[in-house]
Amino acid sequence: MKNNKKAQMGVNNLFDLVLQLVLIGMILGVGLVVLGKFAVTSGITNDASTAINNTITALTPIASDWLPLIVTVTVLAIILIIVLRSFAIRTR
Repeated sequence: MKNNKKAQMGVNNLFDLVLQLVLIGMILGVGLVVLGKFAVTSGITNDASTAINNTITALTPIASDWLPLIVTVTVLAIILIIVLRSFAIRTR
């Protein structure tokens, strides 16, 4: 089997992972703020306002519940990988 260095997670890849998670959080946050401001605009119809409020209601659990859970699981997986690699190096 051929070792694929790109597929392995390393400490050098942590910055990219953290940057992606922060970017996703910022996009969700800014998107919800923009939708909230757009929903109170007087130039839209009642149906459009209801649709925007439904979208905000659907996206809020992702930003408030799922994103912290994804970050926690990712951090724990990274810690586990680092600990297991340190034990694997000691046994060689």
